[in-house]
Amino acid sequence: MSTNYTKIALIAACSLICACKSTKKIYEVPQDTRAYKGKAPAAPPGMVYIPAGTIFERAPHTDSTDVDTASTRRVSLTAFFIDATEVSNKQYRKFVDWVADSVAVTDYIKDPKFFVETKIKAKGKGGKDTTIKKINWSKIDLNAKVPFWQNPEYLPKLTALVKDVAGKKALTSKLVKFTYRHVQAGGPNEGKSVVDTVEVMPDNNVWAQDFPNSQSDIYVNNYFTNKAFDQYPVVGVNWKQARAYSNWRGIISGSQDANIKDFGLKFNLPTEAQWEYAASGGENNAESIVGSVTAQTNVNVLPSYINKKSKKNLVLANFKQGEGSYTKDGATYTLPVKSYAPNVFGLYNMQGNVAEWTLDAYSPSAREFVEDNDPVLLYDAPDNDAEVMKRKVVRGGSWKDNASELNTATRNFETQGTAHSYIGFRCAMSAPDILTEQVKTRKRIEPKKSKTPKTPKVTASAN
Repeated sequence: MSTNYTKIALIAACSLICACKSTKKIYEVPQDTRAYKGKAPAAPPGMVYIPAGTIFERAPHTDSTDVDTASTRRVSLTAFFIDATEVSNKQYRKFVDWVADSVAVTDYIKDPKFFVETKIKAKGKGGKDTTIKKINWSKIDLNAKVPFWQNPEYLPKLTALVKDVAGKKALTSKLVKFTYRHVQAGGPNEGKSVVDTVEVMPDNNVWAQDFPNSQSDIYVNNYFTNKAFDQYPVVGVNWKQARAYSNWRGIISGSQDANIKDFGLKFNLPTEAQWEYAASGGENNAESIVGSVTAQTNVNVLPSYINKKSKKNLVLANFKQGEGSYTKDGATYTLPVKSYAPNVFGLYNMQGNVAEWTLDAYSPSAREFVEDNDPVLLYDAPDNDAEVMKRKVVRGGSWKDNASELNTATRNFETQGTAHSYIGFRCAMSAPDILTEQVKTRKRIEPKKSKTPKTPKVTASAN
């Protein structure tokens, strides 16, 4: 080695030693978890923290008297948050009003006072600065009794957006659209960021369409708009609308725990596995998926209680008890989202009331090829795709279903652009796992060695 190279090597080594002695640490020594006290992070408003665990998945409609190992498997999930209740009419109406206000301000009113401009400097020489114009929401009272799109001052400019129906102001559904970006799953644009535009108004006519020979006018005309139904689960919402709502919720949510924000977590629909894990009570879910699913009321499947006066065993779920029998559970159609008792996680109506959209695309054999750790089957089908490609998993059963549909192992599907009077949804969000007592560092305790008994001496004797 030459003298110059030797000097360079010595200088580099000296610099590294000096740096290590400086106050700025280059190498951090790993710390143990001895002092760590596990604590669940604060959940976003209206949500519940579900700790990581393993679920015993069972193929639906199998004979419960004998566990068929070929039809079962275990699946592990990391922690997540999930809504304690189904999304209500009032919550979804806030979404509709927000989108309608956006459309009114941007496409029709166009008053500069409702906008704020932000300049973005060009990168590199010769580039031009760009100006982004966004709605100044501080100028719009989102908590007003009457939504902004009904403001009499601006109604003359909103004749295309707002119309009179039976003396009430109503929105033109086709114009109330929400545009958002997401990463495409499947298809020619897989993995790319794409823009999706969704009409967000629920379809009020689902009550008449689902039951054409039934008297349903009161629900068609009132279910989504009348305040009497504020706390009832929103229906008439398809899978794409449910995902759009989840995305919007992330936009307007400003009250998340700071630690959660650091993870960049987003609201979405729960995966099928997350939904089943939450509905069945986590790792101790064996009792919720056994028992004959053909029985009208199965206490192994549905929560129940004993009435002190009548001594009757009453089921705590909103479902169809038999042919033409809807009212024995306390309601004919849907019930408020906080009806009955919550399950062990504090979740309401995971079984019955309304069935719920999940994030997964539907495949009869999905369990054969999805992962056994945080499984999900994602596929964003374009609207012109084949019907079979647009199927999404629906779980939980509804007010119009028999008990077998409420079993936590039962899987159903509907196409992503179809809405019904018996399908709603709730939101979910990934969550950071918490460390438990088990993983703390501690002194290794060697097992005590068992003492080998001494072999007695055998003395030979002469005969």
